[in-house]
Amino acid sequence: MIPAAISPAAPGTLSAADFAKVARIAHVHAGIVLHPGKSQLVASRLARLQRSYDCDDLHRFVQLITDDAAARVQAIEALTTNHTKFFREEHHFQHVASVLRPMLLDRIDRRQRVRLWSAGSSTGEEVYSLGMTLLGTDASSARTILDGDVALLATDINTVVVETGRAARYAAGDAAAIPADLASRWTQATGGEVTMAPDLRGLVRFRQLNLLDEWPIRGQFDAIFCRNTMIYFDDPTTERLQCRLADRLVDGGFLYLGHSERLLGEAARRVVPVGQTIFRKVPA
Repeated sequence: MIPAAISPAAPGTLSAADFAKVARIAHVHAGIVLHPGKSQLVASRLARLQRSYDCDDLHRFVQLITDDAAARVQAIEALTTNHTKFFREEHHFQHVASVLRPMLLDRIDRRQRVRLWSAGSSTGEEVYSLGMTLLGTDASSARTILDGDVALLATDINTVVVETGRAARYAAGDAAAIPADLASRWTQATGGEVTMAPDLRGLVRFRQLNLLDEWPIRGQFDAIFCRNTMIYFDDPTTERLQCRLADRLVDGGFLYLGHSERLLGEAARRVVPVGQTIFRKVPA
């Protein structure tokens, strides 16, 4: 008879030891901090993936993701929440329209390159909101941007959401948050779906990227959106990432964080607040 203290976990649940293994995998490979109170949620998400691998139980699946890199990536993807919407945290896009956009138009007029990054882009609503705001409603300014050296990078750790963003198709209800004047210029409605217009899509490049890995990205950015991504991380991981993001900004470039995120440690000396969760890089 197995003593109660070391009884195997009930079906569909994780033992304390298996949860600890999953938590370590999530932290080491993605910076995600999983607290014991999330055990049932973690078990539920892994159980759906476990069935696709034809594993008998979660214990065996945890062993699989410990040993198998491809399965481990899918498990980490299953543990991340991809809650996003068009024009979320609207004040950021108001700042882009009123402050950043005129600066970028001036750079384009002087034939300088413009680069923006949506880091943790999820299914693409953020980067397309950014692109629509940049293009605006004036045909002449939009043409200047489209003819310039302008590119928007969208990255996420989750390959599934990256492909969704690349497809650029959304439910009509989800696209209802797009301001009507921008929607009429930069989206196309077909039945119950809304597709981003070709000119807008042409500005955006989607890539799979783990923000904790090395970044195969050259050059610096005029603005970086990294919103509601660091809520998963512990403070040391967050500070390191914020410093890396600040280093990738041009002098005077802007960093936009999520509503519940704050700068930590050294990062707070590299960028200064200029608005609600909006920061600007100061020259070194």
